Amino acid sequence: MAETTEAFGWAASDSSGILSPFHFSRRENGDDDVAIKILFCGVCHSDLHTVKNDWGFTTYPVVPGHEIAGVVTKIGKNVEKFKVGDKVGVGVIVDSCKECENCQQDLENYCPRPVYTYNSPYKGTRTQGGYSDSVVVHQRYVLQFPENLPLDAGAPLLCAGITVYSPMKFYGMTEPGKHLGVAGLGGLGHVAIRFGKAFGLKVTVISSSPNKEAEAIGKLGADSFLLSSDPGKMKAAMGTMDYIIDTISAVHSLIPLLGLLKLNGKIVTVGLPNKPLELPIFPLVAGRKLIGGSNFGGLKETQEMLDFCGKHNITAEIELIKLDQINTAMERLSKADVKYRFVIDVANSIPS
Repeated sequence: MAETTEAFGWAASDSSGILSPFHFSRRENGDDDVAIKILFCGVCHSDLHTVKNDWGFTTYPVVPGHEIAGVVTKIGKNVEKFKVGDKVGVGVIVDSCKECENCQQDLENYCPRPVYTYNSPYKGTRTQGGYSDSVVVHQRYVLQFPENLPLDAGAPLLCAGITVYSPMKFYGMTEPGKHLGVAGLGGLGHVAIRFGKAFGLKVTVISSSPNKEAEAIGKLGADSFLLSSDPGKMKAAMGTMDYIIDTISAVHSLIPLLGLLKLNGKIVTVGLPNKPLELPIFPLVAGRKLIGGSNFGGLKETQEMLDFCGKHNITAEIELIKLDQINTAMERLSKADVKYRFVIDVANSIPS
């Protein structure tokens, strides 16, 4: 019987999605493992979908959380990259097959057999996430935080950040002076603005909410704001953008977005609407345009992204909460009532 250590977190026990205190076991630290005291954990929309079983494959009880930031408390004898006391992060996956073509290319996020940070079968048990006091992770899946990057506002970069950084790099949406549209201003979109500006792009936020304009430009640094519900403004902006990163998770029309693109323009979708979107072929053909997709990133690229954020002082805009406020936060998240990411102050939520 493998040795285990006691852990404590908050878990959902059924599809009501209500979370409550939960005692469970973590595996003991192995030779290739890093044990981490969790200090902060971001709250992702995927967490909400999982606790409510929106995608149909939740196994209860489930402790969500895959934007984990903390400090190393113990390392296995084969671990060389990390030492006790290091500031570290854990993102969406905690293991993969390590052998397939994708893993060999540092694209573990596209491995056909990934082990997600929570709600995944793993070594005879199931993974549990970061709404908890500690975690044990194979060293390959642990990330080093730059010294100057705060752990609380840095935690959401481990999912929201890499989910927009990876496609921007892969699809070449990084050429200084080009025009980037960011469709949707939420957890992902607000970080995409900051990446765009750091890459030297002109950035326009495309949103249906007029009340987001002042914040998009004044606080987040966008160059301009385009109200997607204003036909006149949309028409005037047609053919002006080189790239659009589409972070909208609700069902929406791609036709207006395609119209905004120049010749050879690209839309990359990273939101996950729960129904298929209609794809008009005519504007693709007429403008040699491209629609692509992307999920989060592999470990090497996620580390590159964190280092980039350290260099450019990029963090998420967060609202810090305690663990016992998580159900209210989930309710608010379902109504998009957060600017722009809840982060749980785990260490100050649990009596030591």
